[in-house]
Amino acid sequence: MLAELHFPSEPILSEQLDDYLERGWFRMGQNIFTTNFLKFKGLFYSAIWLRVDLNTFVPSKTQQKIRKLNSKFNVAVRLTSPDFSSEQITLFDEYKNSVPFDTAPSLSHLLYNNGFRNVYDSYEICVYDNEKLIACGIIDLGKDSSEGIVCFYDPAYKKHSLGKYLMLLKMEFCQKQGMKFFYPGYFAPHYPMFDYKLDLSSDAMEYLELSSNSWQPISQFKVSETPLAVMNRKLRELSECLKRRRFEHHLLHYEFFDSEIVPSLSGLQLFDFPVFIFCFEVGTSISNPIIIYDVLSQQYHLVICDTAYKLDNQLYKEHIFNSHLLQMTQHLFASESAEAMALVVSKSLQKV
Repeated sequence: MLAELHFPSEPILSEQLDDYLERGWFRMGQNIFTTNFLKFKGLFYSAIWLRVDLNTFVPSKTQQKIRKLNSKFNVAVRLTSPDFSSEQITLFDEYKNSVPFDTAPSLSHLLYNNGFRNVYDSYEICVYDNEKLIACGIIDLGKDSSEGIVCFYDPAYKKHSLGKYLMLLKMEFCQKQGMKFFYPGYFAPHYPMFDYKLDLSSDAMEYLELSSNSWQPISQFKVSETPLAVMNRKLRELSECLKRRRFEHHLLHYEFFDSEIVPSLSGLQLFDFPVFIFCFEVGTSISNPIIIYDVLSQQYHLVICDTAYKLDNQLYKEHIFNSHLLQMTQHLFASESAEAMALVVSKSLQKV
């Protein structure tokens, strides 16, 4: 599946966390999820998972300057407790109110779903100006891997680049623990909010290539080959083939591709492709055939999707399908060739 959510009922073993992280999963509250696509302000993006090879990581000149800039501050590392100090709560609130993007309403909500139980082996790295807490970062440790969950800091110390300093402290701490990899989450090409993660290391950074399910040097990354870019390109190619055959269809983005990571919907095996070709006219029928391009199999697939739930009062958006939550119920045909798929679709469905 391209989007999935798990609900650990027992503490996650260190080897389990390593395995999750290597497959492109990440913590969300007390749950753990994966997704390969994102949507911000109505636009769709690929989620590209990242990690730093700590065996080869060496701080850059910029990171060394940041360390020197903050050398007068004290650093403390300790196990994280669900019972946050008043200092941490105040610091997070100050940080939350200073940033131009939405954050979790509280630390408790962000890390523990407002509970008091932690299934992760979590540590906090705190930075103090004398006795004053000015920055805090949370990490989870596995056996050979770690994940950086959150950094928050006093906005009054903006010139000190405390967010970047915390990320450096996290990686260096994990190096000292003998960790092999540090996972900072994902970035989204063409959406700059996550680009700071690419500055963690130019030489030791790797990305998870979805099509081969393997980690590759970030130097080999090509925006034109992101999963969403490939899907769009392949489906446009198919659309041109269908137009030549005068077969009615619509190339649409699917609003609810990430429904499986919504806790109340998880496990329903909902359709999770962000773009597809809708055969025939988009109307009240929700069993019309649709065509997807799967970057894993590198094939077009003709499938039947039925409704899992009809959403009322949805505003019409051009080129967006948002009237139903879909479930794939039948697989009809697959092909690597756009021409072959267009031929099968036009011949077998034109009379339907």
